[in-house]
Parts: sequence; C-alpha cells; structure tokens
Amino acid sequence: MKVLHVISGGETGGSKNHLLSLLDGLPQDEVMLCVFQKGALYDQAVALGIRTEVLQQSSRYDLSILTKLRQLIKAEKIDIVHSHGPRANLYCYMVSYAVSFRWITTVHSDPRDDFIRGGVKGRVFTAINMKILKRISHFFAVSERFKEMLVSFGIPASKITAIYNGIDFNNVPPVQIKREEIGLDEKHFAAIMVARLHPIKGHTEVFQAVQRIAAKHPEFRLLLVGDGPIKDELVREAEERGIVQNVLFLGFQKDVHSFFHMSDVELLASYSESFPLVLLEAARADTTIISTDVGGVKHLVPDNTFGWVIPVKDVDALEKALIEAIEKKNAGELEEMGKRLHAKASSEFSIQRLVNHTYSTYKEFMGIR
Repeated sequence: MKVLHVISGGETGGSKNHLLSLLDGLPQDEVMLCVFQKGALYDQAVALGIRTEVLQQSSRYDLSILTKLRQLIKAEKIDIVHSHGPRANLYCYMVSYAVSFRWITTVHSDPRDDFIRGGVKGRVFTAINMKILKRISHFFAVSERFKEMLVSFGIPASKITAIYNGIDFNNVPPVQIKREEIGLDEKHFAAIMVARLHPIKGHTEVFQAVQRIAAKHPEFRLLLVGDGPIKDELVREAEERGIVQNVLFLGFQKDVHSFFHMSDVELLASYSESFPLVLLEAARADTTIISTDVGGVKHLVPDNTFGWVIPVKDVDALEKALIEAIEKKNAGELEEMGKRLHAKASSEFSIQRLVNHTYSTYKEFMGIR
C-alpha cells in the first residue's frame, strides 16, 4: 500500500503539526509527502526523514505542477492520495481525470470559513471547494461535530471517519525560556493565545475582555504567539483600547512549549475549529484552557474541572472565565486543573491512537485485512 499526502506546504499551524506527527508514526516505506512549495513543513518533514517531494509551484495559480503531480502518482504507483486543504483538494480533483487513485481528505477546518474576508474571489473559491468535496471518496473529520457538518453538506456518513488529533505525550520538549526573559514575573497572570493573527481567531473579542480585566487586574498579560494578515490592525486596536502594556505580540515562536509552560491558561477564541492541536500542546505543559465551544473541544474539556468552554463571540463569558481563572490561581487551584487536563489528554489523545486509527482506515479502504 502506497499513500501520498498532498498539501500546499505553506502551513505553519495545527494542520502542519498534525500531518508531521501522523507521517512520522506511519510506516515510512508506505507513505510520501508532496508539497507545492518549500517552507517550515518541508524542512521539518525532511529533518524527520519523511520522503518528501516538492513541486516548486511559482505561485498559487501556477498549474504546471498538475503534470508533475500526475507523473508522481503514476511513477510511485500510489494507491491512496490523501489531501489536506482546499488548494490540495482542487489540484487532486484536476488530476483525478488523468490518473486513477483512491482519494481521502482530512477536514481540518470548516470549508465555509477557509476564505473568510476573501471578497468575491473568496466566495468563488469557497463554492469550488464545496463542489469538489462531493467528488472525494472518503473523509477524515477531526471531530464528531465536523462529521455532522459534512453530513449536513450531503456527504453520506458511511464516507466519513471521525479521527481526533493526537500528540506525543512521552517526549515532552524541554523548557528553555523563562518568564523573566519576556519581562514577566510570578505576580503576572499570563494568558497565552497561540494562533494566526486572522479574523477567524477571535482576537477582537479577546481584546474587549482584556480591556475590562486590565482595569481590575493590571497584572494581567496576554501573550500572542503567531503572525498573520491582521497584525497591524490588532496593534492599532490594542493602542485604541489602552491595553498596549497588557498585550505582548511575540510573533512566530519555534519553542511554543516554553511559552505554554510559563502561562497560567491557554486561550482559544476561534469562531470555528475542528479539534485544535494547540489545546493538546497546552495540556502537555499542564496548562489548563479557556476555549470557545468549537469542534471537538468538549471531548477534551467535558466539564469545568478541566477548564472552561464558552460560547463563540461571548465577551461576557470570556471575561468571567478569565476572572475565575485568576481567582483559582490566587487560591492555588489552577495548577491542579492543568494536571487533571494533562492526565485526560495523554490517555485519550495520544499520537499512537491517531496513527493506529488512520492506518487501520487506510487498510479498510483498500480492502486489506
């Protein structure tokens, strides 16, 4: 059995980490990675020893790579093409008329939100992607909620397998950065947000809550780890709200584990997610979470002994959860919540479970016993 994973290659967040962990765990003689461009995903895949082909796409509209992709599938006698993301779906759809393969895709996000703020072009690409989904043979949904979403699109439930994300809880990265190095000490309450600076991630609602909290708790700090298209907008918003001293724009960071370890809570305020890998990374660092009710979050945080799950775009609920977290830290109870979350996450969302479930689905898809 030969499986080719196809993805654009420009990813830097959860989908990249998900794919690298999965490929690293699967039989190396049975899987390959194909990217359209070099980037962090390509570099890390090569470092892990994953066989990786880059098609050298000059721009997202360079269709010359279709011939290269078709030739790769034929030359390697690929049985299953496993695509990730709308661009990979589009190109796999286009070559499917010229070469035969079984087609699986992983739905990492709500396809209706992939081109948010994209204007007319975004609406066109969304419509194209929604039509292409109907052509795919099988789907991996990264939560039961996403499986239900796909069914609502008219995709038969029999074509969908819900497989939750997983990470390696055995090999915990070392802590290499301390609070003092970014100007914090133990008196500060640090809420970390590891997310692209993108409209769908809910930064505006977070800034509204921070503005309210900072008036009562000037020791509050919001750590923003990540880059993105709305950085300048967010910097201006922080200035307008008078919370510049409460918000640290830290940009892209390789050593995310150290930032989780120094933080009191991980904050996720997205409008839409599948099953955010970042929450598992926080759990690995014993950092409890405050998250909007998206994707499969409630499978990780079933009640308030593990963290807080709040409605999307609800600033009042976000403020209340953060205040409660501050109070629990002051009472010496927050650390225990983080440890409880770690225990649940490590037992139910390990990388080995992800790998085993994926591989068994491949075999079933191929009719291999």
